[in-house]
Amino acid sequence: MRYGTALVAIIFVCLPAEARPPRPRTPAAPVINKIPGAVPDSAWTPLFNGKDLTGWTAAYAKEPLDGRPASALFAVENGTIHAYPTEPDGSEQVQAFIETNVDYKDYRISLEYKWGTKKFPPRMDLVRDAGLVYHIYENPEFNWPHGVEAQIQEGDTGDLWAISSLATSSILPETQRYARHADGGVSVRVGTYEGYERIRHGALNEVPGWNTLEVIVRGDTSTHIVNGFVNMRTTNLKKWDSARKAWVPLTHGRILLQAEYAEVYYRNIRIRPLTAEEMKAGR
Repeated sequence: MRYGTALVAIIFVCLPAEARPPRPRTPAAPVINKIPGAVPDSAWTPLFNGKDLTGWTAAYAKEPLDGRPASALFAVENGTIHAYPTEPDGSEQVQAFIETNVDYKDYRISLEYKWGTKKFPPRMDLVRDAGLVYHIYENPEFNWPHGVEAQIQEGDTGDLWAISSLATSSILPETQRYARHADGGVSVRVGTYEGYERIRHGALNEVPGWNTLEVIVRGDTSTHIVNGFVNMRTTNLKKWDSARKAWVPLTHGRILLQAEYAEVYYRNIRIRPLTAEEMKAGR
């Protein structure tokens, strides 16, 4: 996740990004409970039909100079959404995103992503970057909408970014990474209305090729899962209510997928409502 020039980054924990591809790490977090047959495939609804971008709106983080529509940066090919499909490697490009036309709450979203080979300035020497932003509110012109991000980035998928929002999680003081309270984690709150702050994942299980990112959203809480392993949990998500001049619970919003100076593919994007058991258990 990176912003355009409209906001100044305020980073809670930001270790230097590695230029080399990430190595798979041994997961240290528990697998989300999955009971075979408990939730049938029929409970899921595709957010992407595999044929076109029906249900989504493409937009720029910042207007380009050549006047191309934002949709030009997203092609649908063989059941995938391909970001930066025809742009030459190393050429000057802009950030863009696609956003659902529908507001969602209390759900589980799942998608698969895979990196392409192309990179674009100013991230030619940095790891590839993208992201899934949920609970979007107050979409500001020519910038990432406000909300909460599950990072999609080489070596950092599952990180939390609080974008003009507040979030509470827990970290291990020694590593400054997410850890459950049972594993020694201590509570932290990140966020600001005028910028964005980050908490890094506690466990990572990325593999070459296609990876699965899931986000479970229950009210003002969320869980980030990479290839079946939990690497982030958040609570007390909040947004700024300008009318009341106060932070209020952030419990619903649209969903966004980013294109941030790196070729990336998305597929099998689907969503389902949480079951009564999940709502009660907070999973």
